[in-house]
Amino acid sequence: MIQRGTQRTAPAEAGRTAVMLGFTVLCLSYLLNAMDRQVFYPLVPEIRAEFGFSLDQAGLLATGFTLGLALTGVPAGYLLDRMSRKTIVVVSVVVYSAGTVAIPLAAGFFDMAVYRLISGVGEGVQATAIYAIIGAYYFHRRALAAGFIGVAFGLGVFLGPVIGQGLVTASGTWRTPFYVFGVAGLVMALILLVAVPKAMSEALAGRSDAPDAADYDHVPANPYNRNSLAFAITSAVSGLVFYGFLGLYPTFLREALSFAPGQAALAASLVGFGAMMALPVGWLADRVDQRLLLAVGFVGTALSTLLAYTVATGPVAQYVLAFLVGTFASGVLFTNCTTVLQRSVRPEHVGRGAGLFILTYYVAAAVSGLVFARLVAGIGWQGAGLVQLTLLPLLGLAALALVDPRRMLLPPAVRKAA
Repeated sequence: MIQRGTQRTAPAEAGRTAVMLGFTVLCLSYLLNAMDRQVFYPLVPEIRAEFGFSLDQAGLLATGFTLGLALTGVPAGYLLDRMSRKTIVVVSVVVYSAGTVAIPLAAGFFDMAVYRLISGVGEGVQATAIYAIIGAYYFHRRALAAGFIGVAFGLGVFLGPVIGQGLVTASGTWRTPFYVFGVAGLVMALILLVAVPKAMSEALAGRSDAPDAADYDHVPANPYNRNSLAFAITSAVSGLVFYGFLGLYPTFLREALSFAPGQAALAASLVGFGAMMALPVGWLADRVDQRLLLAVGFVGTALSTLLAYTVATGPVAQYVLAFLVGTFASGVLFTNCTTVLQRSVRPEHVGRGAGLFILTYYVAAAVSGLVFARLVAGIGWQGAGLVQLTLLPLLGLAALALVDPRRMLLPPAVRKAA
């Protein structure tokens, strides 16, 4: 329900079992979110063949849905600081599930793009809400909590293509996975409604009675400050690189390297295994300077994609590199970008910190597939990989130089070491 004014009132405490159950269900809902969005990529060749889409159109459909995620970032973050986060999570899952079910009903490019956009809106609001919930409830352990969410995302990225391809093989049509995942989302919305306790979803960030409460005057009062804007740049670069890779990577494997559909789907799935490295990365992010982790993520992503698009030609090599791209671009970059933006704002703006990440990351992700397709048309697969996936991360490294860590909410372990 809507809160009166701009201040929340602290909900009653919940038992440890109820909180663990709620957190588990939130992770499972994000796992399903990842499966839902990931299932589209390996099916692009079949969808192109049926509708006669160009590579530009296919690339836009593959990653353009993230524009829906991006458009919801700032308004969702604003609402999450004022409304019931639990209600917002439940409604968002219903919205993206409806968009998913509608995709196989599309008659052509434009209505399919609309359905993809609707699914992106729901997925974006859900992601913003989940990161706001864990950022508030697990205030100084938010990176570790985000690591569990990252593991759920990675497992979803792995399972989505595998299950999706299995459903296609069993049914003989690419439409089946969208119906299955859409219905599963509606069931998940009901589970969220029952299982997530209000004490967890509506927790106050940095509440004064917390044992690790601190003085936040050193953090700028404006949520859109130098540090948050610098990290917004790193988020945008991360989104442009990771989704540029994800969107057309299976198509590259099938069209440029002549991989079988199952091999391409497995390679795309192994990106998810790499993304599951978010858990140890999240543990580290609460103990070391996150700028260092972001730098490692950008360098590792650049080297892995360079090898994937210019050197490796066999399945085994591509499987290893897909895992590494998932590790660096998702496990390291995504996990840290989500949390450093929340640490760049005051506790009462945790929703807007999460929203700024969703906005910048997914605006870039939305155009990444189209940009990559245009580069492929102009300079080929190798050239496109070099420009967008290997050289662009250097811009993310440069943005880190703008950050002033003295104006951030550093976790206790990092604050003591500083």
